[in-house]
Amino acid sequence: MRNNQTSATIARLLEHARYEVLPTASTEDKVLEHLPRDRTITVTASPGKGLEATLDLAERLAGHGYVVVPHLAARMVTGRSELAEIADRLLGKGITSVFVPGGDAEPAGDYQDALALLEDLAAMGSPFSHVGITGYPESHPSIHDDLTVQSMWDKRRYATHIVSNLTFDPAVVRDWLHRLRARGVTMPLLLGIPGPVDRTKLLGMATKIGVGESTKFLAKNKGVFARLAAPGGFTGETFLQKCAPALGEPGSLVEGLHVFTFNQIAQTEAWRTDLLASLRR
Repeated sequence: MRNNQTSATIARLLEHARYEVLPTASTEDKVLEHLPRDRTITVTASPGKGLEATLDLAERLAGHGYVVVPHLAARMVTGRSELAEIADRLLGKGITSVFVPGGDAEPAGDYQDALALLEDLAAMGSPFSHVGITGYPESHPSIHDDLTVQSMWDKRRYATHIVSNLTFDPAVVRDWLHRLRARGVTMPLLLGIPGPVDRTKLLGMATKIGVGESTKFLAKNKGVFARLAAPGGFTGETFLQKCAPALGEPGSLVEGLHVFTFNQIAQTEAWRTDLLASLRR
């Protein structure tokens, strides 16, 4: 059951939800057909498609009037010269926000991690007004938990907000958020959640993007697994209800949602608008 405070917290987060999309051939058409221009769209970067696919889609969506946040995966950028070219290119299209993960690729040049690229952006005069970095509520497959928190502390001078990776465990979100704030990391947070997506696709993607711990959680929580298997897939409503007390705490600084759509764009927007409508009734 939702109480008024829970409903208000969830509604606020839904109103400030942005959508992560993959740069495929059909993405632009899906966005144009199903999303109003007031949705913020983030465009992922993958070693398989290359950074050009990310930049190209970001530019085209910006041209249609969306606020767009391209992912500049640090290891996919060769160095400061290319970074400067990317910045000029994006700023020329009115794109003023970026998200800087380290990325899964082997380093293409100078950047071994996100911090190195962030430092170069600062040396270039901080051309972007909003710079997001990754947060890991769960164990990262190759980075110790304490190091992920330390990393956010190290990046605090260069970033404006944190985007959390996926987790399906509300207790993990609560504890991680408390650890962050106790450590003195005060950047605003966007909570990463999956939109409605087919169970098989979600589990496969979750494993690939470094949240294998989530699949273990799902296996031990058959009710959540059943939700994923049901028609319409995982919606996140129950997850948000359970997270809401921690997300609504004074000082939590959780400003919105980062919704991993897995390109299920129509279904994600329908879920968001339907849930918002139910909260307002």
